Amino acid sequence: MSIDETHGGGMISAILSSVVLLLLLGRTADAQRSLEFFDLLPEDPKLYDKMRPPKKDGQATVVYFHVTVMGLDSIDETSMTYAADIFFAQTWKDNRLRLPENMTSEYRLLEVDWLKNMWRPDSFFKNAKSVTFQTMTIPNHYLWLYKDKTILYMVKLTLKLSCAMNFLIYPHDTQECKLQMESLSHTTDEMIFQWDPDVPLVVDENIELPQLQLVKNYTADCTQVYSTGNFTCLEVIFVLKRRLGYYLFHTYVPTCLIVIMSWVSFWIKPEAAPARVTLGVTSLLTLSTQHAKSQASLPPVSYLKAVDAFMSVCTIFVFMALMEYCLVNIVLGDSDAPPKPAPPPPPPSSSGSDTAKLDKIFDIATKENAILLSGRSQKSTTAGPPPGPTPAQKARMRALNIDRVSRVFFPFLFAVLNVTYWIMFAEYI
Repeated sequence: MSIDETHGGGMISAILSSVVLLLLLGRTADAQRSLEFFDLLPEDPKLYDKMRPPKKDGQATVVYFHVTVMGLDSIDETSMTYAADIFFAQTWKDNRLRLPENMTSEYRLLEVDWLKNMWRPDSFFKNAKSVTFQTMTIPNHYLWLYKDKTILYMVKLTLKLSCAMNFLIYPHDTQECKLQMESLSHTTDEMIFQWDPDVPLVVDENIELPQLQLVKNYTADCTQVYSTGNFTCLEVIFVLKRRLGYYLFHTYVPTCLIVIMSWVSFWIKPEAAPARVTLGVTSLLTLSTQHAKSQASLPPVSYLKAVDAFMSVCTIFVFMALMEYCLVNIVLGDSDAPPKPAPPPPPPSSSGSDTAKLDKIFDIATKENAILLSGRSQKSTTAGPPPGPTPAQKARMRALNIDRVSRVFFPFLFAVLNVTYWIMFAEYI
């Protein structure tokens, strides 16, 4: 082999090595190059319309929803609102996109800002008054692209939501508060919301509310027909049952004690007017304050609530106890007034005074002689039937009888009404 042939073979080997090295470096550079949004678009970017849903075979685009509820709080009956902390996930498939060439994992994390240039569901919270997006320590949202061109968008939100409440049987009520998500501009011909078939809803089991208990939660469909068409809608329903313990010890028991306190006047003697009137008026004013306190945390409604009925009946009982003393006072009348003094006897005439004195002495002596002769004592002759009760005593006895009847009638009737009330609302306890 000549020297030229050996030299030529070495050159060819060097060139091939250089080409292989360049190819390897190119692939490494491609692998290390960051993914850009245009890498996901079709070869002709004009074919991608971010305003048009990715419909396949003319069928409406299906968007799957998942909601994780981490907390419920700030339930305000006055404004009929409540707050919720949630993770909100939307999943849809866009076959118009291209997968990255170097995608080897099940999914790829994308820039969230790319959503501005992609089609995304135009969902909004229908009954939200305000929405807070969490930004600490980083913006709490992310975007995933799966191998089958499915896109997942997850975001953490704090919502202040309206909740229509009915207080007809308050405080034995059960409220249903909703979290509604509806499409803003796409009708059901273009897009449909559906709950995730595997895990549509997750609610933290450690949620505790001071006056309400989360007894149930479930998902439902709330698609509604408007003048412009049918707009898809999904909702989460939270069933909240009011805890009775607070109202039992702060409303019902004190109110019953005030009513019982007003009955003490039945054991006070009828003549003690200041004591009985003061007790009745004080009980009535205290009960009015208690009633106003029970309404402080509720909006003014035009219908009668269960607690209003109970408090009104208790107010009537205290008022009737006060009216009972009015009846006793009327029956008693003026019998406790001091008797009128008897008129003085007319003065005897001076001319016949001596004669009258002699006649009186003579009559006394005659009676004493007759008693001595007959052998009977003065007591036996003067003894007679005991005198009957005076009108004043009769009136006082009637007043006392009214008090005795009230001591039994008022507690019995109040007990019957209490038993009736609690039997009516036993199924809500």
